[in-house]
Amino acid sequence: MKLITEQQFSNFTNFVSSHDAFIIAGHKEPDGDCIASSLALGNLLRTYNKPILIINEGPFKRPETKKFEKYFAADIKPLTSKKERTGLFIVDCSETQRIGDLAQKIQNFDTFIIDHHKTGKGDPKSSIIDPLSPATAYLIQQIYEHECDTIPEETAKILFLGISTDTGFFRFLDSSSSEIFKALARLVEAGASPRKTYDYITSGKPFNTRKLLGIMLDRAEQYFDGRLIITYEKMSDTRKLAKEGRDSDALYSMLLTVENVEAVVFIRQESLTHCTVGLRSKDMIDVSAIASVFGGGGHKNASGLSTKAKIDTLKPQIIKEFSKIFQNN
Repeated sequence: MKLITEQQFSNFTNFVSSHDAFIIAGHKEPDGDCIASSLALGNLLRTYNKPILIINEGPFKRPETKKFEKYFAADIKPLTSKKERTGLFIVDCSETQRIGDLAQKIQNFDTFIIDHHKTGKGDPKSSIIDPLSPATAYLIQQIYEHECDTIPEETAKILFLGISTDTGFFRFLDSSSSEIFKALARLVEAGASPRKTYDYITSGKPFNTRKLLGIMLDRAEQYFDGRLIITYEKMSDTRKLAKEGRDSDALYSMLLTVENVEAVVFIRQESLTHCTVGLRSKDMIDVSAIASVFGGGGHKNASGLSTKAKIDTLKPQIIKEFSKIFQNN
């Protein structure tokens, strides 16, 4: 895991100094890392006494993100009289299509990207992209600590939440993660509580998410001698049980504990014409490569995609892509 370089810090500072106001945008259906990165960056930019607008089209489906929805605008509004002096920060993604419909309204702004996804792309002079970082919030923390003497308690709490959610409350960190634990310790010293954060992430799930979880587990099927497990959610399931959100993380966690499993795929029929897919894996299986085939992306062990398809036709296509991996491993 590498730290942000002095040149990258300088690029960030130059971008801030050359603009009078800022828009911060993250990917649609934000997770904890996207929420934390957006809000913490916003808190940092406020220290420069420049107007900011934090946008996200949502929906804020995850229980841990719902209470933060009030801090996000759903549309663009002018911040200065000169549009060219407004800078755009994109956090936790680099592909503008992941921002959703709002992408059309922000495409002409000067842009600086802060992201940690493997498929992230950007001009090195106007981006900080580190696929080895466990969370975008960790990159924001480094920037905050470089620019300010201390991190305020509320910002420390939100950064701790972002890092916690994207690391599965640190389950995905290994022996090369000493720097991230040092950074987390600094957040705890600033006021973040691991216990309260864990309780917030894991508690308060709607009862229907437990019932939906049972349906997903019942539908799960094994392929390639149990190395791959696939399950799916129909539109009727969503209407009946997922109006208050779903607990995909619990589903992945449970299925990844199955003997011999190396990858898990969760397909959701979002509309009559489109599906979203979540992919998780262990160790050497790179699910971002499979997601990219369908226009998606993410991390080696956690990726996603949205595509025009129906479950019955998409599922065999995904199995075909996995067959190429398992035949070579």
